[in-house]
Amino acid sequence: MSLRDQIRIMVVDDMSTSRGLITQALDAFGVRNVSTAENGMDALKTLATHPVHLVISDYNMPEMDGLQLLHHLRATPKTKGVGFILITGRAEQQIVDHGKKLGMNNYLKKPFEQAGLRNCIEAVVGRL
Repeated sequence: MSLRDQIRIMVVDDMSTSRGLITQALDAFGVRNVSTAENGMDALKTLATHPVHLVISDYNMPEMDGLQLLHHLRATPKTKGVGFILITGRAEQQIVDHGKKLGMNNYLKKPFEQAGLRNCIEAVVGRL
């Protein structure tokens, strides 16, 4: 059984269009176990009962941004080892550096191509 058949990924983004683009790309890669959340708080609630291997999160979201979500994931024993990719339209060095300090595994700048997303994911989890 290949990695893409086993891996569980959560996509967190407050914009339904962005969530849709990412989930469509994952589907095109053959990844079937994908869940979504509209914000960091919803993601944390879902992850408490439905763990995943990788979280792909937008940076700019209301209530809790992507780096705050990452901080909560790393501070919680059950989720501290979850892979984390930040997707942002603002890939400023300060944001990237802060993410790396918190334990971000990779990041991707918007807008992105499917191939870029795949490369970003494979750099974290291995070949899909």
